[in-house]
Amino acid sequence: MRRNRTYTILLTCLLIVILATSFVTTVLAQGVVYYGSSASAVRQVQTKLKNWGYYGGNVDGIFGYKTEQAVRWFQSANGLAVDGKCGTQTLTAMGLYDLIDSGSGSSGSSSGSYDDNVYLLARCIYGEARGEPYTGQVAVAAVILNRVKDSGFPNSISGVIYQRGAFDAVADGQVNLTPNQNALNAAKDAMNGWDPTGGALYYYNPVTATNQWIRSREIIATFGNHVFCL
Repeated sequence: MRRNRTYTILLTCLLIVILATSFVTTVLAQGVVYYGSSASAVRQVQTKLKNWGYYGGNVDGIFGYKTEQAVRWFQSANGLAVDGKCGTQTLTAMGLYDLIDSGSGSSGSSSGSYDDNVYLLARCIYGEARGEPYTGQVAVAAVILNRVKDSGFPNSISGVIYQRGAFDAVADGQVNLTPNQNALNAAKDAMNGWDPTGGALYYYNPVTATNQWIRSREIIATFGNHVFCL
């Protein structure tokens, strides 16, 4: 009798472990890229990280040690929780919105929807220029969009914003703050074609900037505390 009871308890525990493991695996598979994810999803992550200078390995679709370390570096540099897995926040920061919606097996476009891009652009505006006049906020967004169109920069809004070392708001985590309505409006105006700068690719605050290279660029516009240059 005692042996049968012990057997029943062990069988019940084993069943609980199996069910728990299945639940965790299901949860992780939905919109999380990590060890064991599909090659197409991993390639998208590796490509983003490689373009931004975080990953030096091959884009092979294998989520190995180098990919995990690159993800951790990206998360640490951008004020995200550092766990080595690409969950919702990390995938959003990378602009890989399709992987969030359809799970780690997706292989669709990584460019993001209009609304997603407006919101990410607004976050960068808010982090970089929330104390600046409205035209200056639109100008910051215009610089980002001008870079997207320039062959010398990544070809997506998320790629430009999260390019390593490009924006202070990304480095100090302010890009993760919730933007106000002004920043959202400025993002929409820039997305709709308003470029107060006339094509600027860079901007800086001449009072605080210490980089001599940026000071050598041709200034073409000034709004608030920022000068805009080519």
